[in-house]
Amino acid sequence: MSQSTNTSARPQRRRGSRRPAGSASAAAPRVDSTPEVTDLSELRAEPAPVDGRTFAGLGVAPVLVELLDKQGISAPFPIQSATLPDSLGGRDVLGRGQTGSGKTLAFSLPLVQRLIASGAKRQPKRPRALILVPTRELANQVHATLEPLATALGLRTAVIFGGVSQGPQATALRNGLDVLVACPGRLEDLLKQNLCDLGAVEVAILDEADHMADLGFLPAVKRILDKTPTHGQRLLFSATLDKGVDVLVSRYLTNPVLHSVDPAVAPVSTMTHHVFEVDNGHKSAVIQELAAGRGRSLLFTRTKHGAKKLAKQLTASGVPAVDLHGNLAQKARERNLDAFSNGTVKVLVATDIAARGIHVDDIELVVHVDPPAEHKAYLHRSGRTARAGSEGVVVTIMTAAQRNDVRTLARQAGIRPVFTAVNPGAKEIEALTGPAADYVTPAPVSEAPVQGSGNRSGSGRDRSGGGSRSGSSSSPRSGGGSRSGSSSSGNYSTSSANYGTSTPSSGGSQRPGASGGQHRSSPASVSAGYSGARRRGGSGGRRPRVSA
Repeated sequence: MSQSTNTSARPQRRRGSRRPAGSASAAAPRVDSTPEVTDLSELRAEPAPVDGRTFAGLGVAPVLVELLDKQGISAPFPIQSATLPDSLGGRDVLGRGQTGSGKTLAFSLPLVQRLIASGAKRQPKRPRALILVPTRELANQVHATLEPLATALGLRTAVIFGGVSQGPQATALRNGLDVLVACPGRLEDLLKQNLCDLGAVEVAILDEADHMADLGFLPAVKRILDKTPTHGQRLLFSATLDKGVDVLVSRYLTNPVLHSVDPAVAPVSTMTHHVFEVDNGHKSAVIQELAAGRGRSLLFTRTKHGAKKLAKQLTASGVPAVDLHGNLAQKARERNLDAFSNGTVKVLVATDIAARGIHVDDIELVVHVDPPAEHKAYLHRSGRTARAGSEGVVVTIMTAAQRNDVRTLARQAGIRPVFTAVNPGAKEIEALTGPAADYVTPAPVSEAPVQGSGNRSGSGRDRSGGGSRSGSSSSPRSGGGSRSGSSSSGNYSTSSANYGTSTPSSGGSQRPGASGGQHRSSPASVSAGYSGARRRGGSGGRRPRVSA
């Protein structure tokens, strides 16, 4: 690999090159130059630097190195070793690495270091740096990585996305920001309302660019980047470099240095792939047994309804699970993801919203409950396991009617899975999951009270009638029946992770992952008051099957 050489002056952008009126930036224009890139094939990857063993050796400022040390981060990942010398030097960088490879820190460090060095003052509504991401979950996770570094150095950050009130976001912008982490849709809304001005952006970063293309965000991304100064630094990170990413590169990056250190998915050697062929009548039972292990499992369904339904079925059968999909309110999404991330719940049932941008370590098992439609979706789903050098297992559930499609999918994904016909109780299932965790008795479903009694919790507008309702606003409402959660009905609502704890067997530990009588506990926000029946192998008898 060698660096491309260049001699011409920095070219004007073909579109969107006019700097917005009144825009300002403390960053001086760079004079390094190559002819504008029109095809990614013109780029050749740079070699990783020789001194890639420490952040200090890569050029990271001592104050940032000290902050990283306090977080227990001492050795850079390959994507960080490869990109930091160029990004810290002010060059435009095009970085490719799989999700979870350390891209967030790879662009957060040069961003913070550049803003500190420039010394420009904050201005109302005019952030100094912009990070564009495709999903709310990724926005929160990027902000969680960036905020400790920025705050320690006196920089002010905020994250904005749709699905929540824009009031606090507009206030944060009005008070002045150094770094704005944003999803395109809400950011465009704020721009149209003149609540945000991108004319002072010194560094613009686009994360998961290919996923932006998948979601149809490229037109919005272009409109947003057109509003940023042309002479600022731009960093683009992506798991793959297709689907319109080349258009963004040619239009917005000047003299970009390409660093490609990871394949689009974790190497096959770090994960094992299995295909379980099941009868339609046995599919639900097999899925339940796969989810019942002690490790952290992520199950993918094709539809939002399927994710919600499966999470409730698993919870009802003694396997606490939460769902994640686009129909959940933002607070419910955050609550469920937190429960899964901190180990309170070991099973997350999700649509493809979780296939990109959700970074949860130590996922031991990924199950494709519904095989994805195309091989790239398979790779991104499967990439949730075997992260940061760990190993993982991927299982695809297949019926006889799906056999040809799944074989084609495997061939296109470049994997050679083990095909096995299984029934409930098959030894192949236990070989992957290990012993089942303790059974967790779900909360009993209360009988509907008579009209005028009972409580309803949630949010909504005032209504008249008897009974009470609690939530963001409350007023009487006629009719009875209790409901909990913002998006699911029933006492084991997945949106509020309302489930109970089991009684551990002798010598057991309450810590998730501990051996011997492990049990699952409810989130701190939900009180647990359930009986202590155990999973099979304990005195509580066998776990009930999920209905087909």
